[in-house]
Amino acid sequence: MFPIHDDNPVRITPYVTYTLVGLCVVVFLWQMGQGPQGQQAIAYGLGLVPAVFFGDRTLPPELVMVPTSLTLVTSMFLHGGFMHLLGNMLYLWIFGNNIEDAMGHGRFIVFYLLCGTAAALAQGLPNPDSVIPMIGASGAISGVLGGYLLLYPCLLYTSPS
Repeated sequence: MFPIHDDNPVRITPYVTYTLVGLCVVVFLWQMGQGPQGQQAIAYGLGLVPAVFFGDRTLPPELVMVPTSLTLVTSMFLHGGFMHLLGNMLYLWIFGNNIEDAMGHGRFIVFYLLCGTAAALAQGLPNPDSVIPMIGASGAISGVLGGYLLLYPCLLYTSPS
């Protein structure tokens, strides 16, 4: 079962949600336009590589695109394939507007980025020697879904008939 919308009205236009979806789509199209080798270079250069982030390894100079600390953010805008992008953006589109409405634009972007950062650290810390790049907005969107669950718990419960 895949949701296509929710029934919670919003009072504001969710500009941050729209912008995040737009950025992820534009970055994905840019990624796909680079060919297989370019896509791999982007994943290593802009994705979060735990062994690099936690200091055990360094990337070859030709793969370094941003300072290592910024990969906590840049990794949230990359995706591994069309279905990865579609799933993340669907859930952000449906639930992000309500969280943005409840928090306001500024607090929502901070919340989104903090959730994504916390998720990346939680995934990277158990295996800090991993050289596999972590990419995607799934951690940030999981935070959005958690926020939705806390704000609207009665909408997720269906009483037995």
